Amino acid sequence: MTAVLFDFSGTLFRVEPVETWLRAVLGETGHALAEPELARVARALEAAGALPGGAAPVRVPADLAGLWAVRDESARLHRAAYTGLSRRVPLPDPGLHDALYERHMSPAAWTPYPDAAEVLRTLRERGIGVGVVSNIGWDLRPVFRAHGLDAYVDRYTLSYEHGVQKPDPRLFSVACEALGADPRRVLMVGDNKVADGGAAALGCRVRFVDHLPVDRRPDALLPVLDLVG
Repeated sequence: MTAVLFDFSGTLFRVEPVETWLRAVLGETGHALAEPELARVARALEAAGALPGGAAPVRVPADLAGLWAVRDESARLHRAAYTGLSRRVPLPDPGLHDALYERHMSPAAWTPYPDAAEVLRTLRERGIGVGVVSNIGWDLRPVFRAHGLDAYVDRYTLSYEHGVQKPDPRLFSVACEALGADPRRVLMVGDNKVADGGAAALGCRVRFVDHLPVDRRPDALLPVLDLVG
């Protein structure tokens, strides 16, 4: 293998829990909810799938289904899809829906998996190209910089910057070309068998990890080092 592509959310980083997300925004905006109500609203937001990078919606509303299917193709579509889901849950102030969306783009909302730095650093030391390929509607580079991982990433290929989303092989093709790598000598690492599995259409090898909280997945990325030699 000459290069490794990584997914972002659920692979290298994990977003904060919904209740933490909600508490942070309420505190930042000067709003308050009684504890039982806060817990209820957090559960409702989670069921709605309102937190990007969090749980998928239990049910996508019919009027959002078309938007949901293409949400990662632009920044506008991504925001509209997730704030659309959020607005299914009443909040003390309508402005909180946009505030929640803004919060999830903050580096503070994301935590790298415990072995992410070691794996990325070792790949760099071995001269293996590293790319990040993400279905996303915003620039995640500041998250990598804030957590000290940007120095180990050679190229970022983000769906909203190219108007195409995984599993479309075109996005993986762009990533491989950016690294100057033959797809047949590239490993794709992700947590979604459908989206990330799209790399196999180009001849990439694919490995999956479980999308778990960081304290429950300490070393799932380490086997990547054995796969690339």
